[in-house]
Amino acid sequence: MKKKKRPTLEELIPDADYRKEIQEGLYSGKRWLGPDGVFTDLLQSFVDSALEGEMEVHMEQQHQDGIKNRRNGRGKKTIKTEGGPLQISPPRDRNGSFEPTLVEKRQRSLQTGLDEAILSLYAKGNSVEDIHRLLIEIYGVRYSTSAISQITDKVWPEILQWQQRPLKGCYSIVYLDGIHFRVKQDGMFVDRCVYTVYGIDCEAQRDILGLYMDKSESASSWGQILEDLKRRGVRDILFACIDGLQGFKSSIEQVYPKTIVQRCIVHKIRNSVRFVSDKHLKKICADLRTIYGAANESQAKQALEAFRIKWGKDGERIAKLWEKDWEELMAFMAFGAHVRRMIYTTNPVEAVHRIIRKATKTKGAWISEKALTKQLYLTITKNEKSWKRKVFHWKAIQLELIDKFGERYSQWLE
Repeated sequence: MKKKKRPTLEELIPDADYRKEIQEGLYSGKRWLGPDGVFTDLLQSFVDSALEGEMEVHMEQQHQDGIKNRRNGRGKKTIKTEGGPLQISPPRDRNGSFEPTLVEKRQRSLQTGLDEAILSLYAKGNSVEDIHRLLIEIYGVRYSTSAISQITDKVWPEILQWQQRPLKGCYSIVYLDGIHFRVKQDGMFVDRCVYTVYGIDCEAQRDILGLYMDKSESASSWGQILEDLKRRGVRDILFACIDGLQGFKSSIEQVYPKTIVQRCIVHKIRNSVRFVSDKHLKKICADLRTIYGAANESQAKQALEAFRIKWGKDGERIAKLWEKDWEELMAFMAFGAHVRRMIYTTNPVEAVHRIIRKATKTKGAWISEKALTKQLYLTITKNEKSWKRKVFHWKAIQLELIDKFGERYSQWLE
């Protein structure tokens, strides 16, 4: 296909004085668009010209339909664009039947890109007031805080649909964890826990299955969330990776009795060494690695006993903590190295929480649960590349899952 020839500047702008004015503006460092921008007048002319073309088509169609109508001058209208405000002159007709599509009669902006910019700024943790100020600084556009809120509210139907969307029938791994925020309620700021469900399906596709909000984190609330997953189509979960919340395992088993529950080793280590002196901290952590890094559960028990003897009071205290949750901590020992690496910690969902914290670190609280939900949804959807990364060694993992779970797993493969 022959490449289309690009028009010259002289062809685009025949007026030599206007071309010179634009070139001088560019060299002087003037902004390209926005108030007094180099290309603002040109963009206004393009919009007016496009509307004029629409009017010509409309009048021709009216004539063909036998409708008496004629032009009725031009109006004046200021529209907002991502390049700044434009003063345009839309044509009018006597009958008032002309309905332009580029800028509709009651439309006050050419803002598809600008709406996206507002949502991106909101997703990065900027408040409505911050966005109001940034739009003036970056685009020279004044949007009221209520108008910005209305734009962010446009995603609410999308959020509701996302929260209720059907899910896959089976997930290989589901990571469950909570993150805490403060929101305003009845004139007071209160704590809220956001429950994050992060899954990997049977074809290695990562997804955030849901964000749920409650007053505090509890095993009973997690049970209700798991029931909701079941209602939305999740019939089976092979592995559930959790922290040390009391009663968590029982809540999972009530909804998904066949699921293998793996207690996060990283969380357990953090809790185990809270009272260890800085002098011994690194060495104790290194010795704990010999336990969860053992070849099998039998060797892990031997490593735990050796740890108990070596570290005296600290060893005894930590060994008891591990023995209390031994079954959940050692569940991953029945699998190969690649599966172990995937399930021994809740780090994947904590990585999602780090993305959220980075976006929200400057905000002390939110004006409502709805505002917080919008913030979280936009943050995770605008940062998908950060948490939807590839699962390494998936073929080896898949072969082991087929071997260990048989038809229970393979029936879900496409």
